[in-house]
Amino acid sequence: MAIEIIEDVPCVDYVVVPVGGAGLIAGVSCAIKTLKPDVKVYGVEPKFCPSFTAAMNAGEPVPTETTPTLADGLAVPVVGPHAFKVARHYVDETVLCSEKEISLAVLRLIENEKMVVEGGGASGLAALLPGGALDRPDLKGKNIVVPLCGGNIDTTTLGRVIDRGLAADCRLSNFTATVSDRPGGIAKLTTLLAEEGASIKDIYHERAWLHSNVDQVQVKCVVELQGKEHASRLRGALKAAGYPILWKSSVQPAPE
Repeated sequence: MAIEIIEDVPCVDYVVVPVGGAGLIAGVSCAIKTLKPDVKVYGVEPKFCPSFTAAMNAGEPVPTETTPTLADGLAVPVVGPHAFKVARHYVDETVLCSEKEISLAVLRLIENEKMVVEGGGASGLAALLPGGALDRPDLKGKNIVVPLCGGNIDTTTLGRVIDRGLAADCRLSNFTATVSDRPGGIAKLTTLLAEEGASIKDIYHERAWLHSNVDQVQVKCVVELQGKEHASRLRGALKAAGYPILWKSSVQPAPE
């Protein structure tokens, strides 16, 4: 792979490689540093299984606590000893990416590149997205190669990842509003949502667990939006209309 990278992108400045058992990054980094020593090689692994980072800190492969992750292909509790001996000498830095960043990377690849990539394969891109560990000024404008290694993701998991990516992108938001329990109470809320351009995906109202006025009801809504600015406008419109709301998006919109 490294030889192909150099042949296809001779002006490459950085190579960002997902890390699981360290076999791939060991081979890529060794070849890259041998042929083009000035190229930087970065490794990316999920926060839920930082086995290579743990090995680098300990100086040898060590067992690492692993939590189920979207990047299941990288969830290797102990890196390979032979791969580690090679990679430790050639990898410039290893960074971590979150589940939110991974899901957003999978979504971006589907929408922008029309590619279905599994969580582990998209981890390199996840670290480069805005807010990621490699979203740094020194990498701006550089020639960066990111191997998208793996498309082994089942449709059920893919659906969950897309939903999480939409939530991380503030294009899927979840909030609870308190409305009047009289006829037309929920209709007024849905009318406001329509006027603000929010598409209702799910809506559910609850009477029993609201400990306030008996003539009020809580309405839980999941709405499809256009992004963070749209979410902020909707939140402001709800507050301006007098609705007590509890916003539950994974990314809070900017304050009004």
